[in-house]
Amino acid sequence: MSNDNGNSITPLPFESPVTEIDKQIQAMSKLEDADAYQSELEELQKTRDSLLKKLYENLTPWQTVQVARHKNRPQTTDYIRMICRDFRELHGDRHFGDDPAIITGFARIGSHKVMVIGHQKGKDTDERIACHFGCAHPEGYRKALAKMKLAEKFGLPVVTFIDTPGAYPGLKAEERGQAQAIALNLKEMSRLKTPIVSVVIGEGGSGGALGLGVADRVAMLQNSWYSVISPEGCAAILWKIANEETNQAAAAALALTSRDNLKNGIIDAIIQEPIGGAQRDNETTATNLEKWIVDSLTDLERFNPQTLVHRRYEKFTGMGVVSSDS
Repeated sequence: MSNDNGNSITPLPFESPVTEIDKQIQAMSKLEDADAYQSELEELQKTRDSLLKKLYENLTPWQTVQVARHKNRPQTTDYIRMICRDFRELHGDRHFGDDPAIITGFARIGSHKVMVIGHQKGKDTDERIACHFGCAHPEGYRKALAKMKLAEKFGLPVVTFIDTPGAYPGLKAEERGQAQAIALNLKEMSRLKTPIVSVVIGEGGSGGALGLGVADRVAMLQNSWYSVISPEGCAAILWKIANEETNQAAAAALALTSRDNLKNGIIDAIIQEPIGGAQRDNETTATNLEKWIVDSLTDLERFNPQTLVHRRYEKFTGMGVVSSDS
């Protein structure tokens, strides 16, 4: 199984029926007289695509989490490469150091000059370890905030890509003020006098995600998840054990899918992914993502900075339901 770039894709457990068809397609394609079987190949491909569409239109919440974590799913650096021009990375928080789990830099998206900020999980084992698997330290959030302030100074909109299971939970991160760093981001983003758009491109876990998510427009890629806690964390708290059964139950209860978040008013839009998820067709996903970002930034240009701040405040304070029942 391979994606649009020809790279091998590891199938997910629920994709086993598709995997068998893919094996048949690959075997037939390698035959010396493969051209003679063109009609059979096309029929197999249609069957594969139809099955993929059926599977992905009926994903359970837990399966959505698995798709969002797929190792071949595009990350922030991939989208920067595909949709950004003239990207210039900026490093450091001017307090402690540089956190590779958060990427920041100037770029152009469409006709817009922007500040891009996003979580980075890493591609191979070494990079994933260096990036703490996308779990940022306090210096990552301080770096992000410093670059947002820089964007505000120059009148540039901010574009954030969210992809983290949560902020780094280690002792050193707590010693350096993890909670304060995230809380400060929430406060400062809420009153930043420049447009902010955020997209959950994979995982959107807890305060680690929200630290980049207080925006004028918030979207999710179709097969991403966004929640106050990961299913495993929720299961461990509620049932004192995280296994397949409790993870599925927690994922369903958390209402973490893009459809749930749109229904509940947490996000503003769902960005469609190709059949089979972003990991199967990076370029189409990037095109859809770029269009939403450009359209959103163009729309936000009509508001003055103070109006943006007021609308952003109203947007987030209006979330949720307060019951008067005792």
